[in-house]
Amino acid sequence: MEKQSVSGIKIAMVYIGTVVGAGFATGQEILQFFVSFGLGGLWGALLTAGLFMFFGVVTMEMGYALRAKSHLEVIGYAGGGRFQTVMDVLIMVSLFGALTAMMAGTGALFAQQWGISAALGSLLMGVLTVLTVLRGLPGVIHAISIVVPFLLVSVLAISVFSLLQSPPDFTADVTRGGRGLMGNWLTAAILYVSYNILMSVSVLGPTGGLAVNRRAVWRGGILGGAGLGAASILIYLALSGTRAETGHLEVPILHMAGGIAPIAGALYSLVLLAEIYTTAVGALYGFSARLLAGRDRRFGVGMIISGAAGAFLVSLFGFSGLVRYMYPLQGYGGILLLVALVWVKVRRTPPR
Repeated sequence: MEKQSVSGIKIAMVYIGTVVGAGFATGQEILQFFVSFGLGGLWGALLTAGLFMFFGVVTMEMGYALRAKSHLEVIGYAGGGRFQTVMDVLIMVSLFGALTAMMAGTGALFAQQWGISAALGSLLMGVLTVLTVLRGLPGVIHAISIVVPFLLVSVLAISVFSLLQSPPDFTADVTRGGRGLMGNWLTAAILYVSYNILMSVSVLGPTGGLAVNRRAVWRGGILGGAGLGAASILIYLALSGTRAETGHLEVPILHMAGGIAPIAGALYSLVLLAEIYTTAVGALYGFSARLLAGRDRRFGVGMIISGAAGAFLVSLFGFSGLVRYMYPLQGYGGILLLVALVWVKVRRTPPR
């Protein structure tokens, strides 16, 4: 992999792009993890901003010090032995699950929005993802950092428009499908950060390893975490005001975009595809980098195989069900990683 130095701003874009995926872009994550708890969800969104800043900095700082090439170095330093083995398996399952969900989401969007074969949509996303990841981590960082600003502007513009039309309402909860495995807003907020860090560590660690210096790591982690928190809060407020119309929908933000104008809904479908793309790229890179560590000659072949598997063999699972049940389950497993990262920061000398 070509050695590059990455600035704090680009690190922030990579952080946001890795976390912000189809669940975020559709509004489904914010709906289930925050809006469903009424006013408590607002406190949860505020808490996640601080947690994202803290764990983003800690993870990437370790990656910088260790010159990490995959998540294995980070979790190995955070806790060796059985902990490393368990976390490695959890991260690999989470990455493959995320890739599968992105392939399935692309196929569903093609079929619903444009009446095109779902299999073709999955195939196109799989090919684009593999071609991007074949360029290595610099290619992944470049692709994500270009896409993220457009994604954020689109999502935030739609949310602001919706807020102007329908002020937030904190008096009632969304009851669609229940609250899954989340009992209260505090648990939901922790699980939201936990599963996102679990799936992101495979990109955040190596990205920290490419940082130009520690200041860039801190700047990227703080700006990225603050951006994630601010966007979550704004989407939460918008969905809170439109819960009667959007609480039962698979893609609530797409509905809000269509409320602006039909063309806005069509354009946001393209934005949603870009969101899915950034998540798929991050997931496939992390999965392949770990699976094929030390086997450079087989790197490309392995990515093609894993991409094809994610796109075609396991892409028939429903998206909303993954958000409601698989994501929280991953979050409970990811709590182990958060605890280990806190322990490293508070009790253990950081690697030099």
